[in-house]
Amino acid sequence: MSLLTIGINHNTAPADMRERVAFPDSILPVALEKLIHVPSVDEAAIVSTCNRTELYCSVDSWQEGKSNTMQWLSEFHDLKIDQTQPFIYDHREQDVAKHMFRVASGLDSMVLGEPQILGQLKQAYQKAVGAGTLGKQLNQLFQHSFNVAKKVRTHTSIGTNPVSVASTAVSLAKQIFGDLSERKALFIGAGETIELAAQHLTTVGIGRITIANRNIARAQKLANKFEGYGVSLSYISEVLHESDVVITATSSTLPILGKGLLENSLKRRKHQPILLIDLAIPRDVEPEAGQLQDIYLYGVDDLKQVIQDNMQSRLDAAEQAEIIIDDEVAKFYQWLRGQDVTDIIRSYRSQIEQHRGETIDKALRMLKQGKSPEDTVNYLANTLVNKLLHHPTEALKTANAENHQELLEAAKIILGLPRD
Repeated sequence: MSLLTIGINHNTAPADMRERVAFPDSILPVALEKLIHVPSVDEAAIVSTCNRTELYCSVDSWQEGKSNTMQWLSEFHDLKIDQTQPFIYDHREQDVAKHMFRVASGLDSMVLGEPQILGQLKQAYQKAVGAGTLGKQLNQLFQHSFNVAKKVRTHTSIGTNPVSVASTAVSLAKQIFGDLSERKALFIGAGETIELAAQHLTTVGIGRITIANRNIARAQKLANKFEGYGVSLSYISEVLHESDVVITATSSTLPILGKGLLENSLKRRKHQPILLIDLAIPRDVEPEAGQLQDIYLYGVDDLKQVIQDNMQSRLDAAEQAEIIIDDEVAKFYQWLRGQDVTDIIRSYRSQIEQHRGETIDKALRMLKQGKSPEDTVNYLANTLVNKLLHHPTEALKTANAENHQELLEAAKIILGLPRD
């Protein structure tokens, strides 16, 4: 039995190819049922996200399993193998474990150290459990990967510092206000950057969201996603004083928030601080607004420096994480090899038990037929000895004839014999 992974991810394939080989949740059970019946595949799990699709399998033959699963992945998505093959990577045995441990720990993600992939791995595990396609090897691999991810998070700072604009904005808001559940956020603009920032603040429980945009219908449509309010840009002066966090990202060629408007808003809120994050180029906020005592103004360049510093911190943590992962891979592979020994011992014991049962049955029949206890015991002992020695003796003779000295030395260790 061998472990095998084949996959496509953000490092090897463009977005359109990743989309074509993805497995939506609705078809995962069917896909798993089909994958487990691919020749040579004994266990199977599928991890599918926007950035990766990976098949984890336990296979009888690694080479056959690799060829069959690559072919199956292409055919399942109505693609030809030459369309997918240039983008596919593969891993075997302990490299499978190392890959999954790195994925679970966020070291193989587009954003280094991001935690979302661990939840996606756990969902993939539950889907495979529900489909009945996991066995001992893959079950242990997933469980070990979850423990490794926890260990990496506990013993390194891989996920401590944010490294995206949206997550950095949330981090700054927490630093200034602490609990955000009673705070209000105003987003100016309705593009992708604003939507991502709103998602992050919603995730951490911001109290209320208002979105302002020139196109009020677009503002309301986006606000509805977050149970917020959509207003026009002309209404900003009416909501600015109520806002603790303001994030702006528009394509305006002129500033939208001037120093005077912000001064008036601070007076109305009795100089409670405002976190103001300007993600626009050209800037949406007059630079002079940063001189106001209760305004915490961050521009794109400010956030870039924070992100750069945080990324370096994550890179340093990633080096520590790799050491942890290498150690855990060794532990997992030791367990994996132990399963081979266990199977050998179980098989050998079963063989001996069969010999024992057959010989005892014959001995009991001898007693019933009037044979003396002494003859019966001698028969029992001699027969068992001969049966137990037969295969090892023949194997030793063959090893000697073919000059396999290493096998002869190993036999001495296994049989407990003195070594020269």
